[in-house]
Amino acid sequence: MSFTTEQLALYRDTTVPDLIGDACRLLWVGINPGLWTAATGTHFCHPTNRFYPALERAGIIDWVVDADIGLTDRQRADFVDKGMGISNLVARATVRAAELSAVELRDGGRRLQARIEALEPNIVAVAGVTAFRTAFGRPGAALGAQNETLGGAKVWAVPNPSGLNAHETIDSLSNWYRTVALEAGAG
Repeated sequence: MSFTTEQLALYRDTTVPDLIGDACRLLWVGINPGLWTAATGTHFCHPTNRFYPALERAGIIDWVVDADIGLTDRQRADFVDKGMGISNLVARATVRAAELSAVELRDGGRRLQARIEALEPNIVAVAGVTAFRTAFGRPGAALGAQNETLGGAKVWAVPNPSGLNAHETIDSLSNWYRTVALEAGAG
């Protein structure tokens, strides 16, 4: 099943609940949900998004996500059992992250910091260095481990897995994600 443009439009500005268990060691943070993500209720779920394929290539997960239906209950349980969780800087779904304002990203960064303080993960991996720079007021930030903590967690800026990010491949993403997962003790 694929979604029509009209069906996806119904999900504009809706939210997708975080996927976080009790023992989150690695919190993956997206910019915001896309409409396909909102329609399936699964973060990073779009046929061209490479998040789950990169995690599989990295050996962190051993299953494939069907982009038409999203994560199954078993896959969700396995994901959180591996000590991983997913949240977003901004909760509202849009067609593209470019629709978000700098104010929304900065507000999202503050909300995320409070969430991290409560969760106490080892590492927070923000997928998208440009959004990271805006959300946390770090205009010079580069990909990789940051020289700061966020709510007590070590922070990484990792490449965005969106198919729109042509600079990265599934292989390069899997290298980044494997490194972060190993350091966090997750996966």
